[in-house]
Amino acid sequence: MAEYIKLIDVSKCTGCRGCQVACKNWNSLPAEQTMFTGSLQNPKDLTYNTWTLIRFDEVVKDGQLHFVMRHDACMHCDWPACVKACPSPGALVKMPEGAVVHNPTYCIGCKACIAACPFDIPRNNPELEKMAKCTLCYDRITEGKQPACVTACPTGCLTFGLKEEMVEKAHKRAEAIGGTVYPNNPKYETHVLYVLPAGIAADDLSHTNANPSMPLSVLLWKNLFKPFTLIGMGAVIGGAFLHYLTKGPHKVHEKKEEGGE
Repeated sequence: MAEYIKLIDVSKCTGCRGCQVACKNWNSLPAEQTMFTGSLQNPKDLTYNTWTLIRFDEVVKDGQLHFVMRHDACMHCDWPACVKACPSPGALVKMPEGAVVHNPTYCIGCKACIAACPFDIPRNNPELEKMAKCTLCYDRITEGKQPACVTACPTGCLTFGLKEEMVEKAHKRAEAIGGTVYPNNPKYETHVLYVLPAGIAADDLSHTNANPSMPLSVLLWKNLFKPFTLIGMGAVIGGAFLHYLTKGPHKVHEKKEEGGE
């Protein structure tokens, strides 16, 4: 099965929010009432009903002010911490194409995925007790289409294609403009890549993780504590069954009353 990557060339982003609107339109997400917070970023953050957001950062470098506009959504990790942390089978699934897809039917609202995500992406609805996030338009890419956000982008900032081709394209573009590819952690790869402009690092931008990795808490729980917990539960169940086989069902003895009329 072919894997895909969405490439975001930040140097080409004009902040038009076409991707933001297209995401809402395709996924039938309702509009939200917002307010001015002193920034062109609107709404203020990702929400249960806003899976894609254009972030605005004012970065000062060598005395010069740079306005950086950036498409922000799920990074679709190759080894997703959210899937690893999720206790409900089917609620979060890593698909062969690279997309990490959520299914609200199986979501129990535990928020484990929110705590585990190194990019702070999943959002919770406290009334529904469900989480939601970008799905990389899995329903579109499995039909040979591009994600809605990519289709709506007018500048070529967003592109989508086979993993190997997009990785090569990202590094060539970064070299051409003197920029960098983000994230660039070979131990924690993603199916979304950024090309950052020259002089701009991940640490300069809001809502980024310069060195993403699987949280230690998730590794300890899934690989150490949880197996022992399951073994313990199995031992208790096994012991109870063995007792039933050797001693039989528990019998309730009637209380004998002494004396009489």
